Amino acid sequence: MTDWQDLTRRASFASHQFLGWIFWDPRAKENLAALGVPDGLGHYIINRSAPLAIAGPEAVFAAFYTIKREFIQFCLNHASPHINNWHDVTVARDAAVRAGLEEMTPQMIEPFGLLAEDLWKTVDAIPASGRVLFAAHKSWPRPTDPLMSAWNALNCIREWRGDTHFGILLNDNIGVVEAGLLHDAWMGYPKEWIPRSRGADDAEITAALENLSARGFVTDGVVNDEGVAYRADLERRTDVLCEIAWRHFGEANTLKLLSILEPVGERYVQHINESAGDNWMPAARPRRR
Repeated sequence: MTDWQDLTRRASFASHQFLGWIFWDPRAKENLAALGVPDGLGHYIINRSAPLAIAGPEAVFAAFYTIKREFIQFCLNHASPHINNWHDVTVARDAAVRAGLEEMTPQMIEPFGLLAEDLWKTVDAIPASGRVLFAAHKSWPRPTDPLMSAWNALNCIREWRGDTHFGILLNDNIGVVEAGLLHDAWMGYPKEWIPRSRGADDAEITAALENLSARGFVTDGVVNDEGVAYRADLERRTDVLCEIAWRHFGEANTLKLLSILEPVGERYVQHINESAGDNWMPAARPRRR
């Protein structure tokens, strides 16, 4: 029998590696600057939120969940006076994606592009209700180039997973900073690295640790084994809910996708390391403990 939870875990991880590097890519930053955004500043938030940006910073903050409101406000307020059409941002990003893939892993471009139609069928089949960032990406114009069509479809599925994951956090009453602290501990990251990288300050860290301590997840200011176990179960629950996407895509297609992406995944992580450092994009990295 097909182990859909394992296939979901593997496909999600491979997708994070394949898609995530662009948000730290120097060329993507340069392309955004060429649109008029001074220094391309805030390109991670601007590029990722472009389909939802017209709704404003508060909507983007709500969708991103774990990134500090002030970060998002700054980035969008910095960019919006220079953007006439938010879709131009995505076109510029996609140009950087294609250029990067041609340089890093040209061998996967053709076989991956052949999956575009079935990836979009999956995007259209999975439920959008409650998944706002996914829905915004889904409604964006779809490229005709097979590579970028497939890339954007897979990115929709990645955002669908993110929306689903955040829904579980919301249901469990895990706050913005608490989520980062738990993620740190589960990944084996330096203490408090993830929430601080997303804008949390000392007071917010202290309050979040107190909240987690009250739930039995923190001992002496450090996330304990119970907190790590909760975070591991959160990942499992996310995988279970996200099986629906890969079941729609089908076993043969999912295995084909994995055969294309898994052998080259570390190359994309290496690009993040070279561009930004070796902690960014934790979802694309194996656990360190």
